[in-house]
Amino acid sequence: MSRKVAVVTGSNKGIGLAIVRGLCKHPYPGDVLLTARNEQLGLEAVAALRKEGFNPLFHQLDICDPVSVQRLHDHLLQNYGGVNVLVNNAGMAFKVNATEPFGEQAEVTMQTNFYGTMQVLHSLLPLVKPQGRVVNVSSIASKRALCQCSPTLQARFRDSSIGEEDLCQLMQQFVSDAKAGDHLEKGWPSTAYGTTKIGVTVLTRIQAHQISEQRPNDGILVNACCPGWVRTDMAGPKAPKSPEEGAETPLYLALLPPGLTEPHGQFVSEKKVEEW
Repeated sequence: MSRKVAVVTGSNKGIGLAIVRGLCKHPYPGDVLLTARNEQLGLEAVAALRKEGFNPLFHQLDICDPVSVQRLHDHLLQNYGGVNVLVNNAGMAFKVNATEPFGEQAEVTMQTNFYGTMQVLHSLLPLVKPQGRVVNVSSIASKRALCQCSPTLQARFRDSSIGEEDLCQLMQQFVSDAKAGDHLEKGWPSTAYGTTKIGVTVLTRIQAHQISEQRPNDGILVNACCPGWVRTDMAGPKAPKSPEEGAETPLYLALLPPGLTEPHGQFVSEKKVEEW
C-alpha cells in the first residue's frame, strides 16, 4: 500500500510514451503505469520499453469509458492505496484535411479531450496522496484559441471564480454552436482542438483551487502544461520537437520535489509559468 505509483494516460505512443520512458529513466521511485485504450498496443509499448531495460506496468484505460476508468480507480486503490503522480496525456485531434463536418469534429474532440479528462480527474483526484502531482497536458493551441474568442468569452474563461458547471456549459455551448454552424458569429474560434484545450486549462485551475480548499495541508500540485509542437501521429512529421523533448515539461511538473507550493493551478510551457 505504501509503494508509490505514477500513471500516464494515453501512453502507448508519442508524448505519453516518452513521459513513461522519462519516468522510468529518472528513475521514478515506484511503479510506472503505462495505460492505453487498446490493450494490444499498450502491451506492445511495454514490451518495447522492457527491451530498453525499463520496467513499466500496463493497465488498460479508455478515458471515455466510465467502466474502464472505474477499473483503474479500483486497481490503484487496492494495490497502492491511491496514486502519487497522475499525468493526463490522452487526447485526440482531427487532421487538418479531415472531411467530417466541423460540428462532428467539435463533439468528438470535446468528448475525449475535455469530458474524458474530467472523468479521469473526478475518479482519481480523490486518490491522490499527499505531495502528489497532477499534470494535465494541454496545448499552446488553448492560448491561441482563447485569443480568437470574443472579449465576452475570454472574460468568462479568465474569470477566477468560474466553476466546473459553468465551464461545462461553455464547452457544451461551443459544440452546439459548431453543430449549428454559427460558432464564429457566437464568438468562438475555428478550432475544435484548441477550444477543448481551453477547457482542460481552465479545468486545471478549478481543480487546483478545489484541492487547495479541501486538502490545504497535503501539498498536492495540479498544473496544466504545453509540451510544444511535437513530432507525433497527431501533430505530424514537420514539428520541430521530438517526443522526448515534448515530455520535458510534463516530466518537470510530475517530478516537482516535495514541499513546494508552486506552481499550482498554472499553465506551464518550457518549464515556466505562462500568463494565460
